[in-house]
Amino acid sequence: MSENQQVLIDSLPQGKLEASHYKLASAPMPEPGADEVLVKTTAFAITAGTRAGLQGSASYAGAPQTGIVMNGTGVGEVVASNVASVPVGANVLAPTGWQAFSVQQAGVVTVIPEGHDPVHYLGPLGVNGLTAYFGLLEVGRPQPGETVMVSAAAGSVGHIVGQIARIKGNHVVGVCGSDAKCAMLQSDLGFDAAVNYHDDGFRQNLKAATPDGVDVYFDNTGGMILGAALFRMNLYGRIACCGVVSQYDTDRPEPGPKGVPGLLVNKRLTMRGFLLFDFAEQYARAREALHGWLESGELKSLTDEVQGLAAAPEGFVDLLAGGNVGTRVVRL
Repeated sequence: MSENQQVLIDSLPQGKLEASHYKLASAPMPEPGADEVLVKTTAFAITAGTRAGLQGSASYAGAPQTGIVMNGTGVGEVVASNVASVPVGANVLAPTGWQAFSVQQAGVVTVIPEGHDPVHYLGPLGVNGLTAYFGLLEVGRPQPGETVMVSAAAGSVGHIVGQIARIKGNHVVGVCGSDAKCAMLQSDLGFDAAVNYHDDGFRQNLKAATPDGVDVYFDNTGGMILGAALFRMNLYGRIACCGVVSQYDTDRPEPGPKGVPGLLVNKRLTMRGFLLFDFAEQYARAREALHGWLESGELKSLTDEVQGLAAAPEGFVDLLAGGNVGTRVVRL
């Protein structure tokens, strides 16, 4: 094969993202240089956080640009290598972007151990699982018996957060966008309660689901769900701010929630934002724990898949509308 198929950012959205903001393109097949490998992508993840990069609201992602490959994390097979430690045939995790082939420097690829499912490195053993692990355990710091609330609880990070909280002996309450997702969280993943934020009685339902208040809130959404959580927090509660999906796909974001800073002061709350990269030196330890829970069956990995590069833009639009359950993966 002499060409590399790619999905490029064709234009920057001013309001909601549309599939037409992307275009399929072909480029010459890349060739690895010194200390580089050529990776054939087998799958990549679509994540809500990359929408913030298109807004320019994620400073770590740099300024949004057009005419470049859409960024993303993928898994693939090394098909050419100039690095002894990353041999041809190895399965790797890498910042592949939305494309069929990519050249990667040795230092940015993670060799996936034999016997591990590579797709798990897009979910529980990758960015999503590590974000859930460190955000909950290092930022939220739940103690056994406490109540943990998580928003976007059926999403790529949230469904893992809730399960880790359950494993650690917490009372787990999820917030998501449909009754079907609420039922799945309780029947399949062991959440103690789940509340549909689209329900007209959301605040009353949340109060009923958290009779003892909330000790740790893992916030993936911001907006009105964060506002509702603030009023349910217990004294000395902790809020781990992971993402603000309610603000990503719009040019008119909601104002900040009422009660800040008053509720933070009166309830002596800790509200801390974090990025996964803050914990880079601890990835191996976290993956060992997460893999152990997967092997024992205590942790379930949920994925929904779309097929082919051409399906990625529509898959992203659908994800931002809440259409996914677990990690959304594009298979090539």
